[in-house]
Amino acid sequence: MSGPALLLLGMALTGEAVAGSALLAGLTGAAAVGGPLVGALLDRSARPGRLLAWALCAYAAGLVALALAVGRVPLPLAVGAAAAVGLLGPALSGGWTAQLPRAVPSAPRGRVDAWDAMTFGAASLLGPALAGAVAVLAGAGAALACAAALIALAVPAALALPGAPAARPAGRVLPRLWEGVRAVLAPGALRWATAVSALSVAGTGMLVVCAPLLGMRLMGGAEQGALLLAGMAVCSLAANLVMARRPGAVSPDALLRVCVAVQAAGTAGAAWAASASCTPALVAAVALVGAAEGPQLAALFAIRHREAPEPLRARVFTTGASLKISAFAAGAPPAGPLAQSSVPACLVAAALLHAVAALAPRR
Repeated sequence: MSGPALLLLGMALTGEAVAGSALLAGLTGAAAVGGPLVGALLDRSARPGRLLAWALCAYAAGLVALALAVGRVPLPLAVGAAAAVGLLGPALSGGWTAQLPRAVPSAPRGRVDAWDAMTFGAASLLGPALAGAVAVLAGAGAALACAAALIALAVPAALALPGAPAARPAGRVLPRLWEGVRAVLAPGALRWATAVSALSVAGTGMLVVCAPLLGMRLMGGAEQGALLLAGMAVCSLAANLVMARRPGAVSPDALLRVCVAVQAAGTAGAAWAASASCTPALVAAVALVGAAEGPQLAALFAIRHREAPEPLRARVFTTGASLKISAFAAGAPPAGPLAQSSVPACLVAAALLHAVAALAPRR
């Protein structure tokens, strides 16, 4: 919810998509730096849940500060503050998933990955809808404050996570940062899956930036455009429910490639619907993107669990998450001015990113 709420706040206070996309890029772009650091701290912690709880509290407090600052301080300063908050972004994603093997040690791995992806994907897609609804009722600042409150509510769950089975190796943190980066970027399945998902999520970031403008032009308001993404959540949930019932029916590597190709087709369909001003076709295209988004995430989690060395598990997940978040951020800044000029052109560019990801060779 936090990213779309910040996007809406920037647009509401300036009337331009460029300011909103800059704030969103600041919040998400810093994850490339924060991910390895968060992962290294989690891997050496005997109580990773306690560390996650602190990260959640700091992130929530940062969102409240942003809600108060945007519009009252110069935009570059607000973007810098968003980047500082975004350093902890990977704690909200990969930091949790890395704890699953200890939280549910006896559950079937494929089913756990599907449920993890389903809940995470549904939350990340319902978040924009909730941001839009709160923004309609109480303003974009209230939407960002609501996101902070929801993150704070997760603190007890973090504190309840099991501890590490044995004491972790001490020592300096900085030398350990690159171990996770090397594991992710070494030739093999981890690097391929990370590259595919990063390219794909950059296209998704462009679609998210387009959503408020689609709402303004086809649905009566920017907030209604954020609600459009709720359809993605419903389809993502349905697809992952099917996967949870039949774990392992398709290899995660093949599933990842197929899902990204479907997202390319759905985003291209959204571009056509935007140019034709056809709202039903737009809803159907976005629903197709959502149906592929959930299984794609489950496949990515499965590959990471399969390939990550146990001592580096948290670093692999947070580094991978940070690269995905940063790729999302990379798609946001060019999407702002491009969508302001032509929403269909922006969606075509997003579809091309998905298509390049689907065709990426596995090395």
